Amino acid sequence: MSFASLGLSLPLQKAVADQGYDTPSPIQAQAIPAVLSGRDVMAAAQTGTGKTAGFTLPLLQRLADGEPARSNGTRALILTPTRELAAQIHESVVTYGRHLKVSSTVVFGGVKINPQMMALRKGADVLVATPGRLLDLFNQRAVNFKQLEVLVLDEADRMLDMGFINDIKKILAVLPKERQNLLFSATFSPEIRALAKGLVNDPVEISVSPRNTAATTVSQLVHTVDKKRKPALLAKLIHDGAWKQALVFTRTKHGANKLTEFLEKNKIGAAAIHGNKSQGARTKALANFKAGKVSILVATDIAARGLDIDQLPQVVNFDLPNIAEDYVHRIGRTGRAGASGKAISLVSADEADFLAGIEKLTSQRIERTEVEGFEPDQRVPEGRASSARPNNSSRPKRPQAARSGQGRPSGERNDRRSDAPANKPTVRRKPRPSRPRSTTTA
Repeated sequence: MSFASLGLSLPLQKAVADQGYDTPSPIQAQAIPAVLSGRDVMAAAQTGTGKTAGFTLPLLQRLADGEPARSNGTRALILTPTRELAAQIHESVVTYGRHLKVSSTVVFGGVKINPQMMALRKGADVLVATPGRLLDLFNQRAVNFKQLEVLVLDEADRMLDMGFINDIKKILAVLPKERQNLLFSATFSPEIRALAKGLVNDPVEISVSPRNTAATTVSQLVHTVDKKRKPALLAKLIHDGAWKQALVFTRTKHGANKLTEFLEKNKIGAAAIHGNKSQGARTKALANFKAGKVSILVATDIAARGLDIDQLPQVVNFDLPNIAEDYVHRIGRTGRAGASGKAISLVSADEADFLAGIEKLTSQRIERTEVEGFEPDQRVPEGRASSARPNNSSRPKRPQAARSGQGRPSGERNDRRSDAPANKPTVRRKPRPSRPRSTTTA
């Protein structure tokens, strides 16, 4: 199967070929014809499956014809939860639309709003936006939706997790009723289906991978180790394996900073990316990582969501996530587009329930090993799935971030010119096993 067989125009075929692609991925093969036909689409696909091109390419083809966007107007709106993902989707729009006369811009919080207002005065055929900043621009009459033809809701599951539901409802209320709707999510959870009822009309439903499963191209391994020795073990793995690039996940922002400092002291180039970092610092850290100036990028879950890093060889869970589904999202950063990758988790005894919950969710046991010289004093018990966090529809929505304003980039906490949603629900989190609750969230 080729991109030409999917009905894409010659300019788009050329843009795809320029990027070195000749065969569409499964999500692209199903989504592109459906979008081109004008149908609403609900698509479930894991990170790294090529879903961005799955909606970007047919969207551009639809917009190539017709009247260009007028001043402050837009013809296609792509909503996404994080700044990094918004920037990368816009980059894809620019890349694939280079041979078409289609204008685009991107808006998100954490940066000055005036340049974004100026850009919108020209109109944008494609507008990529985070919900909070889009509402700010709409309320200041810097953007209108009179010409809107297509709405794309990307990473819908994460937007709900981050508490954007009220912002999404406000946006939907001011959009034209007659439009094409495309909803992309990692899973079709009950919450996503509830959202879809008020959004899509007789949709084409696409699912290219089983729910909550890790990519088969990713080999998974657990190193059991005492908590206090995790930093030294990670440094040893990096040195012994001569790692040139790895994405390391911590549970908290403080933990990310502390680990980065430790690695730097051990002559390992590292940078942290999390919600307390300014947008400039986050952009610089990612650019340095992609350019090979630093070999280790230490990130929290929210900050890492949507990072597009080609051929990432390994992901490390320095801390296991306390939400099992986040494990699948994390390790999906490697093993992308058919390439092989490694996911290594450093697990201490107090994370046994988290590990059991992950294994229950993914229906597989992850191999456990010990590294010589780092054998744990406190063993990680097996078979504790019965006490692990259950896999149900009431997933925690990062309650401390919702209550305190943490988990957002610097400058967003009390500023509605940001991506922070209003009226976030308060959800109680179950106590973590064998350790006090941290007052800092990712």
